[in-house]
Amino acid sequence: MTATATAAPAAAPTAALVVDGVKVYGTGDTAVRALDGVSVDFPAGRFTAIMGPSGSGKSTLMHCAAGLDTLTSGVARIGDTDLGTLDDRRLTLLRRERVGFVFQAYNLVPTLTVAENITLPLDLAGRTGDREWIDALVDVVGLRDRLHHRPAELSGGQQQRVAVARAFAGRPDVVFADEPTGNLDSRSGGEVLGLLGRTVRRTARTVVMVTHDPVAAAHADEVVFLADGRLVDRMADPTADKVLDRMKAFEVPS
Repeated sequence: MTATATAAPAAAPTAALVVDGVKVYGTGDTAVRALDGVSVDFPAGRFTAIMGPSGSGKSTLMHCAAGLDTLTSGVARIGDTDLGTLDDRRLTLLRRERVGFVFQAYNLVPTLTVAENITLPLDLAGRTGDREWIDALVDVVGLRDRLHHRPAELSGGQQQRVAVARAFAGRPDVVFADEPTGNLDSRSGGEVLGLLGRTVRRTARTVVMVTHDPVAAAHADEVVFLADGRLVDRMADPTADKVLDRMKAFEVPS
């Protein structure tokens, strides 16, 4: 009698990071629960946007996930690493080696060239980096002919592309983007968002982006929605219209 083969269940997507807990600022009557029992995971190799009304906890969630802030209670993990178990020195090392950041302000060093700005975090850490990886990144962000230029010689969109390349240069596990197109016009912003999506697909890295813009969120693979410090919805394959409709549900009638 032969055994009947049983198909294995499909594996759930691996979580690149997890946040499950509470974040309280202040004490007593002035205490503010910025994260109120939020529980959310971010799949590896995906581009996820975080949205919600003002005060919903978007930035706090990102800061706790990135190790820039700590939960009052609960757990925040990058991969298998519990951030709550790390002291300041080890948190700094983790952010340097496993995390990249893209902010609304480009934060480029004006006296350095594009090439030098891209590798600056590696240089400060005394790391040489993977030259083939960095060379490929330069092509992904479309800056091959700008490597010897300084930031003042670039448009805002080009400067943000430098910032994106810098964030990925150290081959981080995850890149956090905080309103990365807030200083850009719609065309340049669309180019940067498209670039983030292509970089996720080509490098299998994870991107988590905080945004208030439904058009920006539509570039992501998935949107997570916060309200009052809690996860209230997730939307796969978002479009600007679907995101906008979902956001309208948070509006308080005047």
